[in-house]
Amino acid sequence: MAKVLVTMPDDFLNKVDGLADLESCSRSELIREALKSYMRRVSKQQLKDASRNAEILEEILN
Repeated sequence: MAKVLVTMPDDFLNKVDGLADLESCSRSELIREALKSYMRRVSKQQLKDASRNAEILEEILN
């Protein structure tokens, strides 16, 4: 597994650590899961956008 250096403000990092404690997981695990969730959400939005663009194009062409 690769390591990544991420810079963030101390107050934000404290919030991340507090949430990790509440979730009973490590900081790394929390950040990994947050990024996975973000990536799924972005991917779904891109599919919706592509589908909407296809509908618009079809309307234009008909």
